[in-house]
Amino acid sequence: MREILGLKKTNCKSCHKCIRNCAVKSIRFTAGQAHIVEDECILCGRCFAVCPQDAKVIASDMEKVRIMLQTGTVYASIAPSFAASYPGVGIDALEDALKKLGFAGAEETAVGATIVKKEYERILDEEKPNILVSSCCSSINLMLRKYYPEALFTLAPVITPMQAHCRDIKRRHPEAKTVFIGPCISKKSEAAEEDAVDAVLMFDEFNRWLREEGIELGRREDIREGGRARVFPTAGGIIETMDKNPEYTYVAVDGVKKCMDVLDEIKEGRLHNCFIEMSACEGSCADGPILDKMKNTPAQNYLQVVRYAEKEDFAVEKYAKEEIAAVYEPFELEAEQPSEAEIKAMLLKMNKLSKEDELNCGACGYPTCREKAIAVFQHKAEVSMCIPFMHEKAESMANLVMETSPNIVLIVGDDMRILEYSDVGEKYFGKTRSEALKMYLYELIDPANFQWVFDTHQNIHGKRVNYPEYNLSTLQNIVYIEKENAVLATFIDITREEELAKEEYEKKLETIDLAQKIIHKQMMVAQEIAGLLGETTAETKTTLTKLCHSLLEDGSDGIYGGGEEDITLPDVHLGSGARPLSGVMTPGNTGAGAGTAGSAGLAGSTGMTGSAGLAGGIGTAGSAGLAGGTGTAGNAGTAGAAGISGNAAAPEQKKGYVHIGSAAPAGRKTGYVHLNSADLKKPGGSGGR
Repeated sequence: MREILGLKKTNCKSCHKCIRNCAVKSIRFTAGQAHIVEDECILCGRCFAVCPQDAKVIASDMEKVRIMLQTGTVYASIAPSFAASYPGVGIDALEDALKKLGFAGAEETAVGATIVKKEYERILDEEKPNILVSSCCSSINLMLRKYYPEALFTLAPVITPMQAHCRDIKRRHPEAKTVFIGPCISKKSEAAEEDAVDAVLMFDEFNRWLREEGIELGRREDIREGGRARVFPTAGGIIETMDKNPEYTYVAVDGVKKCMDVLDEIKEGRLHNCFIEMSACEGSCADGPILDKMKNTPAQNYLQVVRYAEKEDFAVEKYAKEEIAAVYEPFELEAEQPSEAEIKAMLLKMNKLSKEDELNCGACGYPTCREKAIAVFQHKAEVSMCIPFMHEKAESMANLVMETSPNIVLIVGDDMRILEYSDVGEKYFGKTRSEALKMYLYELIDPANFQWVFDTHQNIHGKRVNYPEYNLSTLQNIVYIEKENAVLATFIDITREEELAKEEYEKKLETIDLAQKIIHKQMMVAQEIAGLLGETTAETKTTLTKLCHSLLEDGSDGIYGGGEEDITLPDVHLGSGARPLSGVMTPGNTGAGAGTAGSAGLAGSTGMTGSAGLAGGIGTAGSAGLAGGTGTAGNAGTAGAAGISGNAAAPEQKKGYVHIGSAAPAGRKTGYVHLNSADLKKPGGSGGR
C-alpha cells in the first residue's frame, strides 16, 4: 500500500492523542513517537484531524496533477461536501477557477453518487439480501476487509461514487484524465486501486494551489439541473436519496466506533432485513478530517450541504451491474497474538499484579489494560504509555529518594514556603515532614542563600554553612528550577568532619609549638657556632619558620577553616653567652664552607682551638684541626698551613674559615674571620669566646 499518512518527527510530542482517537489502533509508538501501521490503517483521518502539533502529513498529488495538466486533458470530480468547504460557492464558480488552473472542466461527484444509489435500489429490489451495507465510504470498506472479513458478504458489491463518476467522465471523454477533489484521505488509497481515478487532491491542497496562483473563488449562480444526491455527505444522506423498499429497515450509522458495534451485531446474527448506511466520519463526509482540521462546525457544514441540494436526481445513464460492480477481497493481517502467559507477563511489567490493578482508564489510548498489554507484545505500544503506572513509579522513586537519602532535601517556593522536606530533616531540625510543609523557610533557618538564588537565578554549589543553634555544619547545593519557579537544596552533614579537622588542626599547633621550642634551643647552639664561623642563622630561621607555616597550611583546603589563620612564631634569640665576633662576616657557599672552617682550629694555641675544631667536624678537616693544637702560637702561619691540608673533604670551597694571623691570605676578602694578635689578647678572646 502506498504511504498515505506520514509523520513529522520533529512535531510529534508523544501526547498519545492519535492513538486515543484511532478506533482500530493502527499506530505504533517507538521511542515515544507515533508511526502509522499502514497494513492496519483504514485511513479514516482521525489522527490527522486531532493531532495538536500537526505531526501527521498527507501524501500530495499536487505535482502529479500539474504534470497531467501540461500533457493532456484533465477533468475534476468535486465531492458534494464542497458546499460545506466553500459556502455560497456553486459548482460553476469552482469550474471557472479550475479552468484558470488548466482543467478542461469540473463536475460534481454527486453524479456518480446517483449512479451508485440506483444500483443499491436495484439490489434490494431484485437480489433481496438479508443485510446490505453501503460501499460509499472507502474507510468502512477497508475496515470490513481488514477487521470484519466474516461480515464482508454484507458489503454492497458496488464501486464508490468517486469511481462511478470518474468512469462516467472517461466514458464521455475517452482521452481525459480525472482528478478527485474532496475531504477524504482514504480516497487516495482507493484511487491507487482504481484505473478510472488518476489523482486525488484534498480541499486544503486545492486551497493552497489557488492562493499560489492568486485565484479567488467567485460567486456564480448554477444553472445545472438535478442535485438530490448532493446530500450524500450528510449522515443519512444516502438513505434520503433512495426510493425505499418496504421490506427493509433503513439505518444510518456514522463514526467508526458505532460502525464497529453494528458490525459486531451482524457477526452475531442479530440484525435482519436492513439497509445500513455506514460512514467512518461522525456527521459523514461533511465533517471529514480535512473539514475538521479547517475548524468548520458540524451544524454549519450540514446546513450548507442541505441548502445546496435539489429535490430531483441528476440525469444519468443507466449502467449494467457488471460495469459498476466491485469485488472486495479481505486483507490478511499478520499481527501475532500472544498467549495468556505472555499477556500476564506484559501486565506484570506495567505493575498490574491483579484484576484490581487493571484500571482500564484508557489514558494510553487502549480501552483496557489487557489490550494495551497485547499491543506491547506486538511492539505497537510501550510500557511507559501507561500513565497511572508511570505516575506511581515517579512518585515512588521520588518518595524513595526523599525517604532514603542521608542528606537533607528541601524544595522552597518563591514565597519561601517549604514545598518538600525529606524525612531526615527531622533528625537535624526537629521538625517532621508534615510540620515542615506548613512552615516558611525563615521559620526554620536563615533564608538568605535561598533568596539570593531566587533573585539571581544562579546556583550555589559546595558552600559551607554552619547552624550553631542546631549544632550543625553543612555543605550546601542550592539550585534554581525555572519551570517550577522553585529552589531545590541539598544539605550534606559535615559536622563530624569539621570536628575531626579541628582536632587535627589543634594537633598541628601542638606539633608546631614543640618544633618552636626545639628551634629555639637549636638556634642558641647554632648561633654560638655561627659566631665563631662568621655565619648567620637568619636563613636557617626563615627556612624552619616556613616549615612551620607549611605544616599549618597543609590541608588548608580541608573542611576546617582554622588552617587559614596566620601563626606568628616567636623570635629565636642568641644565648646569653654568645656574642658575634668582630670583623667582616659573610655567609659562605652552602655545605662546603663548613669543611673549610676546620682550618681555624689550627690557630688555637691556647687550647680552645678544639672548639673551632668541632665546627670543622662537620667535614673531615676537623681531625686535622686537633693535630694543630700542638704547634706554637708564634708560628701560627705554619700551623695554619697544616689546617688547610686537613680540608680534604671539600677542597673546591673557598669560604667559611677562620684565619689567624696578622694579615689576610692573599686574595681573600670575604667569607672569613680575621683574628689578629690584639683580638686574641682581649678578655674572652682565648678560645674564640
